[in-house]
Amino acid sequence: MSAPATLLAPPAPAPPSRPPQRWSRYLPEFRQGLESLLLHKLRTSLTMLGMIFGVAAVVSMLSIGAGAQQQVMAFIEQLGVRNLIVEAKESTDWQAKQKIRQTSPGLTFQDVRTILSNTAGIEKSTARKRFTPSKMIPKPQHDMPVIYGVTPVYTQIVNLRAVTGRFFDADEDARAAAVCVLGEGASASLFGQQEAVGKYVKVNEQWFHVIGVVGPQLSAQTPLAGLPSQDLNNLIYVPLYAALLRLEDTYSELRDEIDGIYLHLDARTDSFSTAEVMRSILNVSHHDAGDFSVIVPAELLADQRRTQRIFEVVMVAIAAISLLVGGIGIMNIMLAGILERTHEIGVRRAVGARQSDISRQFLVEALLISFVGGVTGIVFGIGISRLIAWLAGWSTIVTLTSILLAFLVSAAVGLVFGIYPAMKAARLDPVEALRYE
Repeated sequence: MSAPATLLAPPAPAPPSRPPQRWSRYLPEFRQGLESLLLHKLRTSLTMLGMIFGVAAVVSMLSIGAGAQQQVMAFIEQLGVRNLIVEAKESTDWQAKQKIRQTSPGLTFQDVRTILSNTAGIEKSTARKRFTPSKMIPKPQHDMPVIYGVTPVYTQIVNLRAVTGRFFDADEDARAAAVCVLGEGASASLFGQQEAVGKYVKVNEQWFHVIGVVGPQLSAQTPLAGLPSQDLNNLIYVPLYAALLRLEDTYSELRDEIDGIYLHLDARTDSFSTAEVMRSILNVSHHDAGDFSVIVPAELLADQRRTQRIFEVVMVAIAAISLLVGGIGIMNIMLAGILERTHEIGVRRAVGARQSDISRQFLVEALLISFVGGVTGIVFGIGISRLIAWLAGWSTIVTLTSILLAFLVSAAVGLVFGIYPAMKAARLDPVEALRYE
């Protein structure tokens, strides 16, 4: 009787051994490099300081710059990229103002009508009358709030929203009603934690009924392209005609009839060309007196973005100097290590190590220093930016881009400055290395 077919079948061949992973070739060099660095902890730590300070400088500088730029850009976006703003240049010099008034009447309602009749694409517009009162009841706890006389459409142009109460309407504006809406800062300064809606505020000699409080707004810390620096939360909004008829305006014969014009364009209208048309119209009516400025938020936003890119390049270039110093330190310590370990290199070459094995060992050590220094520098940089934000009250933003940029630059510095010592170690003559003491 024949044996079963399964017993006569030849044994299955053993599965082929899997080739070692490529990265596993670097494990011996990695272990040897780590052991060598840990053997000289103090020297390794001092070498890392250059990388740590360089990376920390890159991260912290970029975070400070990004925070400052974001505040400015957010303020410009708040102005509205589809808006145009005309600001009067009101001088406090009496003689200079008299000279200007001989040729220009300043901003007037006639300017508003001329712009609207000769410029296409304007959806909404409002004039503005602004002044600072001499006295107020209740007495403000901080700076005196500034009065803004505007029409109700102002809320739509600048995207202003009442958080409590409401904004005044067109009927109240037409009647010059004695009502007002407080900014968040003005409400806190006048009434503290109390509810402001329903109370009364006396501005100079006129009482106004508080009917609303608007939400917080961003403010420019410094003058920006013709816009004065002003706390936009410390404002009191009143109907435009109430500001003109009910409130006193010192030296009104030399002041502009209005001191601001806000215009909102439709989506099809180019803001840059429209701004040029407005400048031409106003230059004609003002006889080139130069007593106004036209602000184009879309243009300001583009300029700020260009400035941000230039700032980032400059900051990275400055911080790269610290990384360059750190790279020189890495090269110095690696060259010193070659002299100390010349005999060790000779022994490794005698037992079969190739030049590539020796160069990898020293290159891995240089990369380890830069990697660890880079990670530590990132942690320090984030900590420094947070500390600056807390102490100085600045806005700082640590972006993923700044972290990746700092880390990649530190790795590149370690690689570049580690190549020469690694090549020098690999080219040592084995016989001479074995005889070295």
